[in-house]
Amino acid sequence: MTAPRSVRFDESVLARLDRYVKAHPGTSSSSVANMFIDESLRADEHPGIVFRPGPTGRRAALSGGPDVWEVIGSLNAIRREEPDLDGEDLADELATVTGLSVARVNTALRYYAAYPDEIDERIANNADAAEREEQLWAARQTLLRRQIR
Repeated sequence: MTAPRSVRFDESVLARLDRYVKAHPGTSSSSVANMFIDESLRADEHPGIVFRPGPTGRRAALSGGPDVWEVIGSLNAIRREEPDLDGEDLADELATVTGLSVARVNTALRYYAAYPDEIDERIANNADAAEREEQLWAARQTLLRRQIR
């Protein structure tokens, strides 16, 4: 549920907000302000987390590192391969597999603990997109095969 708020912006901030909205069709000043405020509050709550734009939308990432969904995807893969591994041993293995420090792994895990639905949805959407792309690639390969008649 949304609640209206009256917010006063500095002129320079408002000008940048207007430029952003114009450059991103389908957005509004209100939706963009909400998105950036939410991201800023999340980043404040989770030091080391930043938000990046991309072809599938904005997503949480480790500053100077991979997206959070990538770290959690690795966590899920380790769990499938080594189901008895847990606790700090699991965190250590995740750090080894990803090449991240345990502290950075913990940053990603902490963010995931707070926003699991967001990250799980990103993982599922990326898996769906990868499957579609693989099907299109296979269909293209079929079209390009030499047909002998």
